[in-house]
Amino acid sequence: MWAAVVGVPNGPVRSADEWCTSSSSVFRFAYKFQPFPPPSPPSTSTSASATAAPRRSPPPPPAMAAAAIHQFAECITCHAWSPDHSMIAFCPNNNEVHIYKFFTDKWEKLHVLSKHDQIVSGIDWGRSSNKIVTVSHDRNSYVWTQEGHDWVPTLVILKLNRAALCVQWSPKENKFAVGSGAKSVCICYYEQDNNWWISKVVRKKHESSVTSVAWHPNNILLATTSTDGKCRVLSTFIKGVDTRGSHASTSTDWKFGEQIAQLDLSSMWAFGVRWSPSGKTLAYAGHNSMIYFIDDVETSPAAQNLALRDLPLRDILFLSERTVIGVGFDCNPMIFSADETGLWSFVRYLDERKVTTSTSRASQLSEAFGKLYGQSKQVASSDTVEPSKPRGGVHENCITCIVPLRKGNDSIVKRFSTSGLDGKIVVWDAENHIDIKK
Repeated sequence: MWAAVVGVPNGPVRSADEWCTSSSSVFRFAYKFQPFPPPSPPSTSTSASATAAPRRSPPPPPAMAAAAIHQFAECITCHAWSPDHSMIAFCPNNNEVHIYKFFTDKWEKLHVLSKHDQIVSGIDWGRSSNKIVTVSHDRNSYVWTQEGHDWVPTLVILKLNRAALCVQWSPKENKFAVGSGAKSVCICYYEQDNNWWISKVVRKKHESSVTSVAWHPNNILLATTSTDGKCRVLSTFIKGVDTRGSHASTSTDWKFGEQIAQLDLSSMWAFGVRWSPSGKTLAYAGHNSMIYFIDDVETSPAAQNLALRDLPLRDILFLSERTVIGVGFDCNPMIFSADETGLWSFVRYLDERKVTTSTSRASQLSEAFGKLYGQSKQVASSDTVEPSKPRGGVHENCITCIVPLRKGNDSIVKRFSTSGLDGKIVVWDAENHIDIKK
């Protein structure tokens, strides 16, 4: 057993009680080894109270929710997966897009898409068309088509005078939307006659940069968030590209660029807008550590504001109609769920970790006083001190992107991936670690 005693230089060693009464201000620490007392003989009593039950071994620690962790770069701006999830495309915080494929037990770089001149700010990989769309701060967008072993780019005319910030394919993948710093949204579509991609621009609706876009399942409505703190729902109906259905919905009756709703709920920047799988609920995050849920946006919007106790979110994802994942500056995915009445609440962090304590109290004591009085850690003890670990989970910096990993037409997301400023791409197992409410 280790016992801490104190004393003065060249003087007798005193106990702690004696030291408290001393007026000297110079002291040193020492560790004195004292053997453990001999064990007491076992009891011979046969009473029921003295009979101890066999000690059970502790249960194994629960499996981590992070199914895979990949360190691809020092920083990752955005990422997207191929339709079969065998390849991944990401921007390592520069003007390139790297495409990796998993072979047996490791990832190998296959392609580098280097057509942009500045940082690539958005990537989306079509599940049906297998086309990749990228946007950049250079105000350009490219649609990449795989021909053999190469990816061939096609320039998209965006008509922007500011950076392109985000991009997303429509559900039918016959259009994609680009948010920009020019206070506008570009709806891009393919013109068969001229064999190129052109855009129609929604102007004079936003008062600042468009930070995120999200398509409604009907392929017509588009939700946007902006640094003016507002969330808007716009019509993107394009004659010749979209067809007017015979159903009772009025979404095809609206003109292109018509504003359906404007949600002025946040007093700060707004990020990460998403629709639920059915399109009945809209959610987005505010830079004031708030998350907003809106039902029935088209007819009579009903909003719920949920304040967070921690740092703001940057992006969100619906796993189902009543389960949402939020990611952001806390470096740890947050789980939100709605009860039977539709009331949303925060559940827990997905990557919960317990703080580990050192096994040697003497080492802790020597390290603490060594730091306090400037002493070296390599004194009076041969025990190794475990360095303090940063708080948080798998991610060590802000999470900026969350992407679903869907299988087929399944409306429930059972796996998803996140990327952030720490250069990691993490695949999360939601099916076995989250109570996904349908």
